[in-house]
Amino acid sequence: MAAFLTGIGIALFLEGLVFALAPSRLEELIAALARLPLGTRRALGLGAMALGLVIVAMGLAP
Repeated sequence: MAAFLTGIGIALFLEGLVFALAPSRLEELIAALARLPLGTRRALGLGAMALGLVIVAMGLAP
């Protein structure tokens, strides 16, 4: 449970960091993502999920 909460905390910290340091760039990124076709956005999301799982698995490996 501690690892899960640590992961959530790190994710929230990084999200907040982006909002605090570059809010206008974040708006540009969101607009650019909105212009992508739905299938491309879905593929990016699935790729990010897969990468996240690999990173977590590497972190949990003995």
